[in-house]
Amino acid sequence: MSNKRKKRLKGKEVLRDFKKINLKNEVLSGLTVALALIPESVAFAFVAGVSPILSLQSAVVMGIVAAIFTGRPGMISSSTAAISVVMAALVASHGLEYLFAAVILMGVIQLLIGVFKLGKYARMIPYPVMLGFLNGLSIVMFISQFELFKLNTSGGKEWIQGFDLSIMLLFVLMTMAIIHFFPKLTKAVPSSLAGIVVITIIAVLLNRFAGYHLQTVQDFAGMTLKGELPQFYVPQLPLNFETLQVILPYAFISGLVGLTEAVLTLRVIDEMTDTKGDTDKEIVAQGLANLANGFFGGMGGDAMIGQSIINIKSGGRTRISAFVAPLGLLLFIVFGSSIISLIPLSALIGVMFMVVIGTFKWESLKYSRKIPKQDIIVMIAVTVITIFSDLATAVIAGVILSALAFAWKKGTEADALVIDNLDGSRTYKLNGSVFFGSVLNFKDLFNPNDDPDYVIFDFESAKVMDYSGVEAINAIVEKYESLGKKVMLRKVGSYSQNLFKNAHEITSITKDNMEKRKK
Repeated sequence: MSNKRKKRLKGKEVLRDFKKINLKNEVLSGLTVALALIPESVAFAFVAGVSPILSLQSAVVMGIVAAIFTGRPGMISSSTAAISVVMAALVASHGLEYLFAAVILMGVIQLLIGVFKLGKYARMIPYPVMLGFLNGLSIVMFISQFELFKLNTSGGKEWIQGFDLSIMLLFVLMTMAIIHFFPKLTKAVPSSLAGIVVITIIAVLLNRFAGYHLQTVQDFAGMTLKGELPQFYVPQLPLNFETLQVILPYAFISGLVGLTEAVLTLRVIDEMTDTKGDTDKEIVAQGLANLANGFFGGMGGDAMIGQSIINIKSGGRTRISAFVAPLGLLLFIVFGSSIISLIPLSALIGVMFMVVIGTFKWESLKYSRKIPKQDIIVMIAVTVITIFSDLATAVIAGVILSALAFAWKKGTEADALVIDNLDGSRTYKLNGSVFFGSVLNFKDLFNPNDDPDYVIFDFESAKVMDYSGVEAINAIVEKYESLGKKVMLRKVGSYSQNLFKNAHEITSITKDNMEKRKK
């Protein structure tokens, strides 16, 4: 087939796929997501300790770039709680310039992971680790909201108390109730947006007719919010080792956290749409989005599970809806920043509390007698580390604990059936994997002192997995030979044979110990 014909056929396929797109659904689902992004982006700003406008602009840049280069059409990227939690400490200790630099480095790290196609390893994260990660993230988000229960005073921040605290808590509960019950009336408008709008209107009326003022976004920010287009900006920091020392830990942790959430979101959308996304391409898209985010004065971000699900359920299936969402959000920023300033903090707290409730895996509390104890230990450990350290450290620790638990379990499964043969020899029919986790248990299976002069190790149901296993077998063979006894290895698989062959210079096992395989 000629190249011209191939190009014509490919063009026809693209045109046919384009005709299948429901443009109306794509645009409407994108606008729905844009509305839903507003309250959460503003709430995440307070978690990170930055201006709400900065968070909203981050969502715009993140969303547009990720939508263009995404490997999972229909997935929404924005400023998120996970990145906000990680970057909050950097903002508090070093300020915004270091935040922007850290986001740029975060993007570079993610780009490298995507370019070298390391995303496949992110899919290996065990489910107990994901449960612990989500539960710990929920608790961290919940605790971070306490800062909004403080007043800005001349002497610093002080806790809201008495009647004011009671009113604020009442409005928080009202917001949560609206978010919970509003979808039963209609799903045309995001319930979190409905909660924000209703509570804001009540607060404005309360201030006008009763003279009571609820704390608002403007009060907390300490300034009037002005909406404007994101502008290119280079962080004003010295390019030296000291700067790298400060930003690298936050960039690395945020990068891993962001990719973890992106891969998790991609997996969820794959299941919802019965399609398969490109993990490495999506990781590159996340890296490019964060790189652009840092150079436009953003706080970074990643894929959003909740908003992506909203997009898919609303009919979004392509990058069109993912592009319309940040574009719609940009219009809200430019023309509606003064309205954002009027939003009561209690409404944003209510939104975040509902995010916490939705993120926490409540079913995990019922797992105590239904899953192995080692999985419960891993889940609890990841949750605790997330709360007291950071999300990336928690995930890495969880993966290591899961691997060790798996190695321990597989190590205890190694056993042998001892058969005394008619010719006076003895056969050990081995079963299981011989590797670093099973070598101690494996060595206890044999009794060189009492065994006959000719011993057979049958590997038909066993496999040597690593050089720890090779060394363990070598030590046992040497023990037999030191007693003047002969050992024969029978039915050794090709993989295990290669291990013995490659290690022949550091072991005493020779061809004489290996029974030739029958052809």
